[in-house]
Amino acid sequence: MAQKRGKKYQDALKQVDRNKAYSVEDAVELVKKIDFAKFDSTVEVVFNLDVDTKQADQQLRGAVVLPNGTGKDQKVVVFAKGDKAKEAEEAGADVVGDADLAEKIQNGWLDFDVAIATPDMMAQVGRLGRVLGPKGLMPNPKTGTVTMDVKKAVSDSKSGKVTYRTDRDGNVAVIIGKSSFDADKLVGNFKTIEDLIVKNRPASVRGTYIKNLSVSTTFGPGVKVDLESF
Repeated sequence: MAQKRGKKYQDALKQVDRNKAYSVEDAVELVKKIDFAKFDSTVEVVFNLDVDTKQADQQLRGAVVLPNGTGKDQKVVVFAKGDKAKEAEEAGADVVGDADLAEKIQNGWLDFDVAIATPDMMAQVGRLGRVLGPKGLMPNPKTGTVTMDVKKAVSDSKSGKVTYRTDRDGNVAVIIGKSSFDADKLVGNFKTIEDLIVKNRPASVRGTYIKNLSVSTTFGPGVKVDLESF
């Protein structure tokens, strides 16, 4: 059964031409205009890709630091020992530990947004897969969260790093900022993500790659973006 939307959503939807694909700039301006949340909404872009996610070489996954940040204060934990633990603390990590941190998480503590680990800690962190995996918090080399350069990893996470990956339906959803951002900053973040998605087009994908593209705020309706406008 279709989800029934509230009056504010319906009023916002009326301002969107469902038969039109907007330029990136116009789409961003529109989602800002029709945002009706009582808080500073997250703005998200969703790419619908013509990929077969059952094929390993057609799955996209990675991370990028947005030029204008995300507007979100990321809480970062780091699994490290010795000098690397000290390095993480000096870089601004919120919590640093090894076995003690693993035990804390195993007991249900998940009050953080990003988990980073040095490679030597992964044998221990790997045991937390059932806890961290479903939450998208498992450190991974592809997203730069398994690394010896913990200083850079912490700094990137604190300054606007976002991760992306295809879901089972070939969608890639990525945060590009907050509704309070100036439109040009949202557009700049969008173009950074779009460049990355295009650059990482799987070699085995033929024909149309990006089937659909939309921008939306937390509660607002999606606004379709013209694929020829960027």
